[in-house]
Amino acid sequence: MTARCDLLRTRRVLPVIETSKESESDFRRVYLLCLRMTGNATEAEDLTQEVFVQLLRKIDTFRGESQFTTWLHRLTVNQVLMHFRRTRWQTEIHDDVEMAIAKSKRGRQSVGTRVVDKLALKAALSHLPSGCREVVILFDIQGYKHAEIAKILGCSVGNSKSQLHKARKKLKRLLRLRRSKLQLL
Repeated sequence: MTARCDLLRTRRVLPVIETSKESESDFRRVYLLCLRMTGNATEAEDLTQEVFVQLLRKIDTFRGESQFTTWLHRLTVNQVLMHFRRTRWQTEIHDDVEMAIAKSKRGRQSVGTRVVDKLALKAALSHLPSGCREVVILFDIQGYKHAEIAKILGCSVGNSKSQLHKARKKLKRLLRLRRSKLQLL
């Protein structure tokens, strides 16, 4: 194991990151990978910061069996993929509501339609069981992670993930049903 790995594993990470020339190239490498995956400089900057925060949290999991840069690359890719998953689902619900409104007779995007979008989502959320609704609100709207939700609700992480999956399926079904009703009008 290299001296760098020893420093990282003993949790003296911050001074190493702040002063090391290698860390400058790591930062650049992470940023460029985020930029390549997202295609957006602002998102890449935010994700780069999230990766280095995650690095501080997960450094104990680095075993030194591979190069540090390989491990950091994987950590970065995982962070970006999680970002895509979070944002994809949030936009799916919004897109479903927008599509339903756009295909209605009026079809104009106005303040009224935004209110209708919010009402449709609120109505769909109200049809969810309370456990599913709480998890959706905490995860998708307020941005909590599953471990945090599990602590808040006093359940397991797996239960939180399961509730979220069930809630999303039911929300999609409810919003599609609403969209089909609007198309009939």
